[in-house]
Amino acid sequence: MATGTLITVAPTGAESTKAEVPALPVTLNELVTTAKECEALGAAVIHVHIRDDQARPTLDLGRLRDTVAALRENTDLVVQLSTGGAVTDPEADRLAVLEAAPEMASCTMGTVNFGDDVFLNRWEFIVDLHGRMQERGIVPEYEIFDLGHLTALQRLLDRYGLPAGGHVHVDFVMGVPGGMPGTTPALVACAQALRDLPEGTTFSATGIGRSTIPVLLASLSAGGHLRVGMEDTVTYAKGRPVDSNMQLVARAVGFAQLAQRTPLRPDEARKLLGIPPRAAA
Repeated sequence: MATGTLITVAPTGAESTKAEVPALPVTLNELVTTAKECEALGAAVIHVHIRDDQARPTLDLGRLRDTVAALRENTDLVVQLSTGGAVTDPEADRLAVLEAAPEMASCTMGTVNFGDDVFLNRWEFIVDLHGRMQERGIVPEYEIFDLGHLTALQRLLDRYGLPAGGHVHVDFVMGVPGGMPGTTPALVACAQALRDLPEGTTFSATGIGRSTIPVLLASLSAGGHLRVGMEDTVTYAKGRPVDSNMQLVARAVGFAQLAQRTPLRPDEARKLLGIPPRAAA
């Protein structure tokens, strides 16, 4: 059973628009401000999507490098870049994300229906992404949208070896239309399936939309960690929009403290995830 709670904030994503969600952080300044606020509350990792000057999702490498540099300069958070981007992004652009040299990056373990779209993750692409992260010393977070993705992860590790840092950490993304439901039985099934992965494997869980609170509570009770943020929900309660990512992090911190599982600091998160300590400036 975990004794501390790793809290990841996913502040932006690629689905919501600034026009629909004015509080969404889409500029670099907004993202850095959000990161500092959420770190002060108890977040240890930031999962990053970026936007262009028109607030549209982008994987522009120059912007990604600037974002990583700014977050490192202004926070101690573990910087985790999304290699998923938007569902329309080509594989070459998704692989190039690693050239921005984050400490962590996401690695989605299979294709999934994503609302009215398809989030395509071919086996060959997954193998390529995993290998490039090994070569660069980038620690993956394996994104699991359905139970079968854990079987794919077992196959990946058996054939191609452990990730950089030697520790396996997964994130159960639950409640996406087309993926597994955001329910306690689904989370328990995934947690039990982790027995087939290397000893010491840890997990976080993400509840999309209305599944946010049920997944948060189920993950804590099962010894898992938490990912929250406006990428995953823009509603704090029924009929009440989220005002900021701080609200969602504060709620997660409160529940973690009630469970007597204090939020981990960024340096503790690095130790857990197999990430080298950040060099002193």
